[in-house]
Amino acid sequence: MTAPTPPEVMTFGETMAALRAHGALRLGGSLGLSVAGAESNVAIGLARLGHRVNWAGRVGADELGALVLRTLRAEGVDTGHAATDDTGRPTGLLLTEPRLGTLTRVSYYRAGSAGSAVSPADVLPALAPGTRVLHLTGITPALSASAAEAALAAATSARDAGITVCLDVNYRSRLWTTDAARTALRPLLDRTDLLIASEDELPLVLERPGADESEAVKSILAAGVAEVVVKRGALGATTYTADGTTDRAARQVDAVDLVGAGDAFVAGYLSGLLDSADIPARLHRAVTTAAFAVATRGDWEGLPTRDELGLLDQPDGTTIR
Repeated sequence: MTAPTPPEVMTFGETMAALRAHGALRLGGSLGLSVAGAESNVAIGLARLGHRVNWAGRVGADELGALVLRTLRAEGVDTGHAATDDTGRPTGLLLTEPRLGTLTRVSYYRAGSAGSAVSPADVLPALAPGTRVLHLTGITPALSASAAEAALAAATSARDAGITVCLDVNYRSRLWTTDAARTALRPLLDRTDLLIASEDELPLVLERPGADESEAVKSILAAGVAEVVVKRGALGATTYTADGTTDRAARQVDAVDLVGAGDAFVAGYLSGLLDSADIPARLHRAVTTAAFAVATRGDWEGLPTRDELGLLDQPDGTTIR
């Protein structure tokens, strides 16, 4: 009997039910129901680009948990190591409301959720031999002590197994303070090969905040991280390695919804890495997938398949027949 093909990427974290308003929540109106979570957004993005991805985590034994698992499976993400919580913890919930142009307000209802109770026992079995990348975010260790333990245990096991560890800082001020984030992220940095962060997130992985970007990157590379990718939103991105610096401008699109753009960027960058593309090509794919996210509504719904990556190169008004 042929052994199952291992995933290229393993990731885990909390995926929530997402209720999306069409206007101010206080005015009422209809809500659209979907799912969202930084790690599962990346997983879906990678799966659409043809990569094998395994998502681990916990959902509630409720209809929203069933929606999370059904959605991920429908998008081609392996959920074989996802657990359904049998202790009564519910699936987490988030509400998004467009407030001003592309400014979106997000409210979380995730305290005591099933996803926040993820532990090392849930995720370590999912690190199958042959996995190439472990993708983590700074959101997971903010959820609970057991989630922080799971992130550190997974990073340690991956590093010991020669699996590339990718950490997207993804700071959420509503979940923890900068000091708490720094305390949790520093040990993860010691096990990280690829660090992804926005400019204002870089100080969160430094022992002494306050350094400018150049000094911060030098410190991070000196700590053993092989690549540092700085996301600059509409200004593009920069990759730093010991061999030098590579910049890439953002793709120009009409912005509709900025939520999920960072996760789309990560999916594109990791896809390029898995394809053994050079850094300029990785950045090109990353800003392309991010542009798809910005130009469409939803955290992941507008992400491209591999065949669609070239659509942004078509002239405006093109109809593909």
